[in-house]
Amino acid sequence: MSKTVLKCEHLRVVFGGLAPVSDFSIEVKENEIAGLIGPNGAGKTTVFNLLTGVYVPTKGKVILEGKDLEGYSTIQRSHAGIARTFQNIRLFKNVSVLDNVLIGYNHSMSYSMLSSVLRLPKYWREEKAAKAKALELLSVFDMQGMAKIKAGNLPYGAQRRLEIVRALATNPKLLLLDEPAAGMNPAETTALMETIRKIRDEFNIAILLIEHDMSLVMGICENITVLNFGEVIARGTPSEIQNNPTVIEAYLGSKREE
Repeated sequence: MSKTVLKCEHLRVVFGGLAPVSDFSIEVKENEIAGLIGPNGAGKTTVFNLLTGVYVPTKGKVILEGKDLEGYSTIQRSHAGIARTFQNIRLFKNVSVLDNVLIGYNHSMSYSMLSSVLRLPKYWREEKAAKAKALELLSVFDMQGMAKIKAGNLPYGAQRRLEIVRALATNPKLLLLDEPAAGMNPAETTALMETIRKIRDEFNIAILLIEHDMSLVMGICENITVLNFGEVIARGTPSEIQNNPTVIEAYLGSKREE
């Protein structure tokens, strides 16, 4: 039996009397690629904000590898092992590809402010080690040749990959991908599918993704949870979800009587 990496129990959050997420539960296993889908406004990104500590749940728990994350800040959750990408790419576009990845390693640096200011030996050792790890990580995704290019000058698909690489630099146990195929053409989406599989296989981490591109979701996810109006309405394998009448109705609406 694979161990559970993420477990959410009856998450709920209320803003001004409205509950964009009213009852959300999920389990994501080790090395699993799981999907979270639903119509626009279903509450999917709000779920990610709850998992990463951007929002504090009104009710429910987020448990990472058996540890209750109640009271953990966004930074503390990152250190605990949750990494995230965003629907709108959030790179530092005016600095190099390499420097973007190095930012992901910041939390693992142990040198002091004094060492940094005075450029003491410990600072140089850790910076050198981080640069070597960043280049190695870029090479896994065939991006080492882009290391000196400004992130903003990369093609769109490469910027998406770089955001994922930067997230991996934090050494996560769980990777959250928020609409990774947004804005991609079919060829880029196909390449992205291979990238996601490569991440799971080479880094042995759990992945939970939000995506509207059903060809990607059905082609790569092993289990899918469907959210509608803040509640889980279905969960299962891709084939089970594709043939679930409740899911079909949520996306297409009820058939009108003739």
